[in-house]
Amino acid sequence: MPSVNKVFLIGNLGKDPEVKYTPSGVQIAKFSLATSERVKRGDSWEERTDWHNIVLFSRQAEYAKDYLKKGMTVFVDGKITTRTWDDENGVRKYMTEIIGNVVKNLSGRRDDITSDGQHDYDNHEKSNAGNDRDEDPVDDLPF
Repeated sequence: MPSVNKVFLIGNLGKDPEVKYTPSGVQIAKFSLATSERVKRGDSWEERTDWHNIVLFSRQAEYAKDYLKKGMTVFVDGKITTRTWDDENGVRKYMTEIIGNVVKNLSGRRDDITSDGQHDYDNHEKSNAGNDRDEDPVDDLPF
């Protein structure tokens, strides 16, 4: 029977994507992604954060390089892999990574994000200043 290796993550970038190229010219982007959940410890709730190593190739790597920054919220669709290698002392090392097939920015448009990953609402207001619509776009929804 076939098995399934599928991961969906929504989280925040812990750092800007680091981009490198293979000797054959394939672009690779790597970044850390934080996901959080609330867990009950005794009588109180705590937030627990997990960090994931994300690896993207080719077009997805190019997208990450051009449009993703630290702090942004992103969706990643991919699979889990574990790499092994021996370090310079012969000690076996392991790293679990998510190989992303699809990555999407959920933080909004690129020009709404400052270099530190925060929303630039003043810039957003200026870009919408020429909008002829006075009504709230939510009022146009059919439900």
